[in-house]
Amino acid sequence: MAEPLPTDPYKGVRDFYPDAFARQRALFERIRQTLALWGYEEYNASPLERAELYEAKTSEEIVDEQTYTFTDRGDRRVTLRPEMTPTLARMVAGKRRELAYPLRWFSIGNRFRYERPQKGRLREFYQADIDLIGPPEGEADIEIVTLAARILRDFGARESDFVIRMNARPLLNAACEAAGLKGEGIRRYLRLLDKKSKMTPEAFTVALSALSARDPLAYIENAGDAPTVAREKRALFERIDTLKARGVNNVVFDSSITRGFDYYTGMVFEVFDTNPANARALFGGGRYDRLIALYGGEPIPAVGFAIGDVTLADFVETHALPLTGNADTPQLYLGTPSAEDIPAAQAFADTLRKEGGRVFVNITDRTLGEQVKDAVKRGIPLFLAYGANEIAHQTVRMKILRTGEEIGLPVSELPTHLRAGS
Repeated sequence: MAEPLPTDPYKGVRDFYPDAFARQRALFERIRQTLALWGYEEYNASPLERAELYEAKTSEEIVDEQTYTFTDRGDRRVTLRPEMTPTLARMVAGKRRELAYPLRWFSIGNRFRYERPQKGRLREFYQADIDLIGPPEGEADIEIVTLAARILRDFGARESDFVIRMNARPLLNAACEAAGLKGEGIRRYLRLLDKKSKMTPEAFTVALSALSARDPLAYIENAGDAPTVAREKRALFERIDTLKARGVNNVVFDSSITRGFDYYTGMVFEVFDTNPANARALFGGGRYDRLIALYGGEPIPAVGFAIGDVTLADFVETHALPLTGNADTPQLYLGTPSAEDIPAAQAFADTLRKEGGRVFVNITDRTLGEQVKDAVKRGIPLFLAYGANEIAHQTVRMKILRTGEEIGLPVSELPTHLRAGS
């Protein structure tokens, strides 16, 4: 006899059983609610993209080491999307003259990166990408950072629960030029800086010495040594001051924040959890004004960020934030005293569903006692038996399974009761 097939999923991905899927949906529905209040519209696209889409501007580490790329039967090189921003840029460029700017768009879906699975990192993950396209830097940057903070606040987080660390690519570029770096040298330094937190100080110093005699960050700390650096630093600090004046008080300057993607052109930021139990970056983003122009035409300014479900779930759990993940769970278990009562129970359930009730009907030959145990196991909060007696008297006795309390009420009042408890 052949060996049974394994039941484990592919390494680094997850199966979502109903309870886990409901929790993930609750995370993203909370984000959708916030974005709807801000006028953001949802879009989507296939996870399959031409490989050259990422080779143009995504970080070399992702392209060379982390993409799932293959050749299809038509001899085309295809990549499972590791991020959404290049797809967004392609879509906007494809209909650039038909769209009404500014675009406030967001997309929620799965992304794929071949990396070592660890806490907060998986090979398949889900995230919400939020972008504001059209306006130049200024108010659009303020809105995006404020929105990033608002999303966490709408989960119930306090301002002290997270910090927004901000930098700017023009500032980093100016510092690199002050240190004598140009072109590819700047790109190599920014990639090195992005990996600094994962390296030992000694390893970083050795790698830096191969690029520059002095760390460009030294010019940022002593901006008076370079007028261009000083100008860019003042501009960034003015933006931080504006954010604080608008109510986002947990924004700080961090010269080491760079973001790994080559397409960033302006402000960049990362949001960090301040709880020592989860002291890590949660998500980030920035301005990318030249990415859309790769598809032809004039550049279209853009700024945005992406927030993933894995790090967001860790944040919610670490701070014990309230999250209801059972919106799809039935409210009521409709028990049947006998098999002959099932058709009437199904018909009654239909009337309740038309009023918005979420009803599970027993269609087995279990006893009522066994049906109550089944309802408890499924996490359904309410139980009532529906048979000839209930039909004759048009009343039911509903049991609240968590407390054991029973409530008698007319059949006609049941829909109202379910709506009140939904």
